[in-house]
Formats: sequence, structure tokens, C-alpha cells
Amino acid sequence: MSPTFSYSDLLPLGPDTTQYRLISKEGVSVVKLGDKEFLQVSAEALTLLTETAIHDISHYLRTEHLEQLAKILKDPEASANDRFVALDLLKNANIAAGGILPMCQDTGTALIMGKKGQYVLTSSKDEVALSQGVYDAYTKLN
Repeated sequence: MSPTFSYSDLLPLGPDTTQYRLISKEGVSVVKLGDKEFLQVSAEALTLLTETAIHDISHYLRTEHLEQLAKILKDPEASANDRFVALDLLKNANIAAGGILPMCQDTGTALIMGKKGQYVLTSSKDEVALSQGVYDAYTKLN
């Protein structure tokens, strides 16, 4: 007897509480096909999104992460080493937030993943547009 089929999403998405900002409306539109509406995204919009994301993750920590680091400094159960590391990370975050020096010096290799839903249309190979955004970030920003 064969086992029962059971699908499991390899990289599931959880609840999203992220506060987003508008980068650009260029290259993004809504198109109606039959009774369905689709989001249409150009390759240029994907490239800009990727470049902006690489910049932001290189220079900014989320507010929640910064708050967790600050809590370590006030935690009576934190060791001296815990406080030292948290303080150093906060200092580094402060410098990186200036937008010049990134949070860390990396190898120049980016591992990225994109997911798009069934109602999103793109105009070319997404992997090329995303790779171009990484290239643009690494060659223009630092």
C-alpha cells in the first residue's frame, strides 16, 4: 500500500507584521483578465526592489531587533559578555544606519529567494532581474 500524499511547503510564509514603504509605482500595475485582477510587475521594478532590499538589509536592523538588543543591556541575568556583544551590535547598527558602511563585510555572495503568487505577472525571467538588483547594489552602493 502506498503512503498517503501529503504536501508540505518547503518555505512557508507566516503572519506578516512588517511595515512596508513605497519604493516606486513605476513598473507596477493592475491588469484585469476575465473576472480576475493581476498585479503586473516589470523586470525593472524587480531589479529596483532587490537593489533597495540589499541596501536596507546591509544598513538597517528592524526596530524589534534593536529593542531586543537594548533589553539585554538592562537584563540582570545577562552576563558581561552578553552585554558586551549587545552593545557592540548596537554601536555597529548605529554606524551602519548612516548608509555608508554596511552592517558587516560580506563575501559578495547573496542568497535570495523570491516568491510570487498566482495573481502576479512578470515580464521576463525573474531570476535575471533579481540578480541584476544584487549586482547593482554591490557595484553602486559600496
